[in-house]
Formats: sequence, C-alpha cells, structure tokens
Amino acid sequence: MIPAKFDYVAPTSVEDALSALAEAGDDAKIIAGGQSLLPVLRMRLNAPELVIDLGRIDSLRGVRDDGAGIVIGAMTTHHDVLHDPLVNEHAALLARAAKDLADAQVRHRGTFGGALAHADPAGDVGAPVLALGADLVIAGSGGTRTVSADAFFQDLFETAIGEDEILTEVRVPKHTGWGAHYEKFVRIAHQWPIVAVAATVRADGGTIAEARVGLTNMGSTPLRARTVEEALAGQPATDAAVRSAAAKAADGTNPPSDLNGGADYRRHLVTVLTRRAVLAAAGA
Repeated sequence: MIPAKFDYVAPTSVEDALSALAEAGDDAKIIAGGQSLLPVLRMRLNAPELVIDLGRIDSLRGVRDDGAGIVIGAMTTHHDVLHDPLVNEHAALLARAAKDLADAQVRHRGTFGGALAHADPAGDVGAPVLALGADLVIAGSGGTRTVSADAFFQDLFETAIGEDEILTEVRVPKHTGWGAHYEKFVRIAHQWPIVAVAATVRADGGTIAEARVGLTNMGSTPLRARTVEEALAGQPATDAAVRSAAAKAADGTNPPSDLNGGADYRRHLVTVLTRRAVLAAAGA
C-alpha cells in the first residue's frame, strides 16, 4: 500500500527539528531509522501531514565516554552499538542484545533511540536499557530533561517523550567487567521475541555479587525482574541456586496471549530463559 501524501523536512540540528515539530504540532511525525514508522505509513495506520527526518543531525550519532558512564546518541544504529568498543567494554549487555536484533539490514538502518521511542514491549533494546539503569535525555522547546529508564516506559507504545519533544541520547552507567547475556526465544529467525531475558552479572569468584535482569514481552512495557535480582545476590553461580532464583521471574508480570503462546506459557518460558541468561552472564 502507498502512504498518504505528506510533506518532508530534514533539519540538520536538534533546534531546527524542534522548531519544525512545534510548528506542525499533532500533524507531524519524527522519523529516525524508519523501521517502525514506515510500515505504519504504508498501511495508512497513521497519516501525518509532515515527516521530520532526524537522519542529517550528526550530533545525535555516536558513542562517547562520559566518565562514570557512556553516552549513546539516539540516531546511533544498532549495527554501530553492536560493534562499538566502548559499548562492548562498559555495557556489554547492549551489544549482546543488538547481536540478535532482527537482521543485518534492519541493524544498519534501525536506530537505538528510535527503537526506544517506539517502545514496543517485544523490542530487543528496552529490557537491556532498563536492566542497566540508564537515563534518557529528552529535548524540548524549554531545554533538556533527563528521565530514568524506570520512568521512561509508561505503557504499550507510550513513553515519557512529550508530543513536542525528541529523545536525543541515552546515558548508561558503566558495568565494566560485568558478564552479560541476552537469551531470546523465537519460533523463526528474525522474529520479534516471544520472550527474552537480558541479564548482566557482577561475579566475585564463584558468587553472584550483583545481578540486573530485564524482561522482554512480559507486559505492556519492558520490566525489571527485581525479585530475581534480590534472590541472586550473594548466591553461588550454580545451576541449583540460579534455578531457584529464576523461578521468581514471572512475579509481577502480565504477559500477553497471542498466536505465539498464551500468558501461562510465557510465565513458564521466562523462568527457563532467566536461568539460562543468568548462568551465561555469570560464566557458569
């Protein structure tokens, strides 16, 4: 299907993009990599009068060291996140998730910030960002503000980004030396995950000193498995100990039921995937 007619602008600065957004109001849509918006336009599920392309704003691309953390520009592609040395050294969980995100074409076009702004609960970037305790920087006409990942995801396809605002960067605390793994279950290659688990672990010898666990597609937003994290702290990195903690993975979740599986199936599956992800992250 062919999209409805729209006007198109490609500003070269965040300020110009915000001005265009303010002028058009509800009649505008932001496009980053286009992997989410373009299918919606083609199916005419949305018909904006103006599309504002962020692709020419160079300041929104790249990864930089910021002392206690790293900063990832919202227009950085999944491919660049996967291969960036700073990400792999200090936030390996993001690289592990990007490795199996869709296919190579999508990873080269899709953007880190675009996926977060789209906020699909089955998306592969939300749970790792949540598990790592990242902060997201949002720009508007009144300046910038920073929102924690816990507060960023608000409901199905809804975030803390206002109608007149743009996500500009993601600040990720360094988890240098932490093990990381993203365990994703699909029926066919490159499918949205039926369930996935993002785990990063700081091990001390054979003991799990600290763990962070994020869940994909277990509710209307990405979720933290806090009961699992609490149960893992101080435990040996053994199958028995991790299995016991992983049994709590479905606590507080509200998974969907669809053609890929019912809610009870997902509740069982998430315990299995959590055990696998934590053990792999702990190097056990």
